[in-house]
Amino acid sequence: MTTKSEHIVRYSSSEIDEMIRRGEDRTDWAKVDALTNEELEASIDHEDEGEFDWSRAYIGVPPIKKQITLRLDRDIIDWFKSQGPRYQTRMNAVLREYVEAHRE
Repeated sequence: MTTKSEHIVRYSSSEIDEMIRRGEDRTDWAKVDALTNEELEASIDHEDEGEFDWSRAYIGVPPIKKQITLRLDRDIIDWFKSQGPRYQTRMNAVLREYVEAHRE
């Protein structure tokens, strides 16, 4: 059993491009390209990653978001924050579901 590293490093796209140029890319792209769809699918740890929800996929650029000031009850914000990072994204998803349900 392998564990994920607790040490997360972030790079800018220009830093990554420079690392690849220097040959520091550790991905064996020839091996990846040689995988069949079945082999690729079998390599995914669905228990860890979860299943992809294709119903939410779309082609194109994501909608542009608009920054606003919004007053919400403290307990609502606290609950969403307690669910982990990206709480604002989850709040947006809940509002989107509501809108979609009431559009029809």
